Amino acid sequence: MSKGNHKNDSRNVRSVLQPDLPENNNMKPEPDDHRGTCSAHKDEKRSLMMADGGSEEDRKGSAHKDGSGNISAIAGFDPDGGRTNPSGHASGSAGYPEIQRGMGGEEHPSCWKLDDLKKLSDCEENLGYLKFDRMHAVLVDVGILYNSHRLVPIKGKDAWDSNHVKMPNSVRNQIAPNQGPKWKQISKHLSGLARQKEADVKDVANAIGHFNPKYQSRWTFDALFSLVKTTPPSENDLHKLFPKIAALALKLPDEVQKAIPLLQRGHDASIYLSRVQIACLLANAFFCTFPHRNASNRTAEYHSYPSINFSSLFGKPLNRKIQKLKAIMHYFRVVTDERMHEGTDKEANGLVTFERRCLRDADTPCWKSCTETLSKLHVTSRGHIEDDGADFLQVDFAAKVIGGGVLDSGLVQEEILFLLYPELIVSRLFTQELDDNECLIITGLRRFSIYEGYSDSFQWVGPYDATQKRDKWRRLKCQIVAIDALHFKDPKQQYDMRAIERELNKAYCGFRRSDKLQEPDIATGKWGCGAFNGDPQLKAMIQLMAAAKAGRGLAFFTFKDHQLAKELLDVYQLLVSRGFTVGELYELLENFCTAVRRHKDESLFDFIRKSWSKL
Repeated sequence: MSKGNHKNDSRNVRSVLQPDLPENNNMKPEPDDHRGTCSAHKDEKRSLMMADGGSEEDRKGSAHKDGSGNISAIAGFDPDGGRTNPSGHASGSAGYPEIQRGMGGEEHPSCWKLDDLKKLSDCEENLGYLKFDRMHAVLVDVGILYNSHRLVPIKGKDAWDSNHVKMPNSVRNQIAPNQGPKWKQISKHLSGLARQKEADVKDVANAIGHFNPKYQSRWTFDALFSLVKTTPPSENDLHKLFPKIAALALKLPDEVQKAIPLLQRGHDASIYLSRVQIACLLANAFFCTFPHRNASNRTAEYHSYPSINFSSLFGKPLNRKIQKLKAIMHYFRVVTDERMHEGTDKEANGLVTFERRCLRDADTPCWKSCTETLSKLHVTSRGHIEDDGADFLQVDFAAKVIGGGVLDSGLVQEEILFLLYPELIVSRLFTQELDDNECLIITGLRRFSIYEGYSDSFQWVGPYDATQKRDKWRRLKCQIVAIDALHFKDPKQQYDMRAIERELNKAYCGFRRSDKLQEPDIATGKWGCGAFNGDPQLKAMIQLMAAAKAGRGLAFFTFKDHQLAKELLDVYQLLVSRGFTVGELYELLENFCTAVRRHKDESLFDFIRKSWSKL
């Protein structure tokens, strides 16, 4: 395919390239650990590189290869730790630094140290005055925020329509037609629970059953029973915690007094919530009070939204669910602390922003014409995005329904993020599934937990405690972007320029700068790999190109994939040494896709090396 730009007809891309996912749209397949001005002479060399073919003798005779055929020497990485480049000079080429050993002498060196990248905590933002309008729904009183630095709910009106969250305390939420508000019934049972000094799982189940009679015989609470049973007596405060969560849920009418809009497909919009408001909303999700949110079939009102009530999480007593509940109960343990709600601990509260962004056709790059060169890259096979990359824009390898299977049995990169930052879960209340040209950016989150393992080996370890800076809007300096990759039933489908352009546009939508004074670089990894069958080499190149177009550097975590770390670094050095532009890399991908269609069994990085050797 020679044309370098396709319009954002996302339904068409999905229907051609992405098979249907399971009908439960909150689940996603379980992946493996993917923790994710030139001279005429130079132009002539590049045109040769873009062509496929060349004899074996030509490749063997290339003056740039070392004896083993490895590209390392010309790419700037000497296995013995030295530095070379095509010009023979010891210094870095094209303004890039010499290769240096990573922090702690890690196994694979990186062109740039992590400290060379721009951190969120160091960014000065041009936030201006917080205001609410058609695109910005602020649920706190801005005047009080600026005058006394307190977060107080803004007064407003209830809304019961297709553009707003239908709240459990709405007068329109009826037990049955003309039989009175359901909140009265909910309040009665939650108040009874909240008055108890201790409560067990049966009390929780009975309360939930009373205001969900349709599901009383279908829902089970085996995972919650198992959590209580397996928690050591010396650590088991759950019987005291259940009444506190009920009391927190009852505060919803006082804390959220204005209708919450839905973040719908095709619309740029933001929601600003205090962390106390989020806690009240999640306490109601725990008790499954949100109306019209239990059905998941295609005719259901909220079929294109994630689930929000916790009923599925309480079901089968899988170890995964028990570990998830440990993380979530720790969150409730913290947010039911009275200091947070009485305002005596001002640092406990804060503002969180949920922003849906759409990439319009007018802003979609013509990738073939892009003149940007690659940005800074830090590559490492050690560490994790949520730890070592926490001070950057963290990439959530999302499902198109935000949060994936966090409230069911899913437990990979996205679900783990949602457990470490449980305030993310509230985004499921109002975020419609993402289209091909959309992302969700969340700013101001607090991390609550630490963990170890992945998928079946995931274990909640304990509380996370770290000091975070705040911005002028009292948001913690933590930012996560959710971008969903295509799911390829047949891996060959991804070597189609329509699929590549979709992924480029999706990544660019998430990486693109806003109008802020400064923005951080990006922490990412093997996005869309594992069970989504993404090619790690291709996904790395796509993210490099999108970051370059956005003018942001990348910290790339390969999650113990040492070979990918080494090869990505080698190819990156090769490309920056020749100053390749994003547009030229796009043409290179076109030729690679052509080669794949000719049934040539070679990796993208090998294709780049082979093509480069013809220069």
